Order: sequence, then C-alpha cells, then structure tokens
Amino acid sequence: MRKIILLCSAGMSTSMLVKKMQEAAKAESYDCEIAAYPMSEAKEKASDADVILLGPQVRFNKGKIQELCPGIPVDAIDMKMYGRMDGKSVVAMAKKMIGD
Repeated sequence: MRKIILLCSAGMSTSMLVKKMQEAAKAESYDCEIAAYPMSEAKEKASDADVILLGPQVRFNKGKIQELCPGIPVDAIDMKMYGRMDGKSVVAMAKKMIGD
C-alpha cells in the first residue's frame, strides 16, 4: 500500500481534495492511503510517505520539506488541478512521482 501525504497551511481545502483523490484511487483499484496535514506536522506525519504533495499555497516550502524528509519525492500540486479539485489528475501525478 502506498502512502500519499498532502501538506498545506491548515488542511481545510486540501481535505476536500483528499476525498476526491480517494474516490479516484478506489475507482482505479489503486491501493493507497491518502491524508492531509498542516506543514507544521510534516516531520511526524510524512517521514514514511511514498510521496509528498504540497498545496499551491505552500509550494515555497518544497526545499524545507525535502530536507525534513530526505529520499521522498516532493512536489507542488498544480494550481489548476487543485482549484478544480481534480483528484484523478493528482493521483496520476503521485503515481508518476512514485514510479507506479
């Protein structure tokens, strides 16, 4: 099972995206756990993730997260995907980053 972590400033809109991503993953039988946390919990919650996705509003923290969680792919979610709550595209992005 893959672990996909989303990090954002507070977790409100990102939790809606997590639901859309879970629906998309289930529809394609992709075995994964998807969760969203605030940036302040990155070290505790994301250190064992397969991939870390940043909400567009915190994309400037990419370097900091890469230092906190070495060896884990980190990237920001495209603003258009995020704005449309396009769970399917974000799951596809995570899968590509993981190499699935």
